[in-house]
Amino acid sequence: MFKVIEGGLGQAAQMDDWSEERRGPSKDDVRREAARRISESGYNMSRIREFATGVPMLAPKYLSLQIDFAAETLSRLDPIPEDFRSDGYWPAG
Repeated sequence: MFKVIEGGLGQAAQMDDWSEERRGPSKDDVRREAARRISESGYNMSRIREFATGVPMLAPKYLSLQIDFAAETLSRLDPIPEDFRSDGYWPAG
């Protein structure tokens, strides 16, 4: 089962509230985007289901690892791209 994760450029304009002194996105901004994408992917519910039923979850776990890797890579860039929320930077679910 695949789930479409809303994001990318659609919400970027609403969330770009960087102050004058802060030039562009921070590592925290990237981590928040990663957390949002993990939440939207259904990862948390899959973990609960795995705990309750004992049936291992594979696909969501790997997607979570891929999102964490992308977030770590993006947060190490200097400067972090202003369009870091773009789906091109993140793994597809």
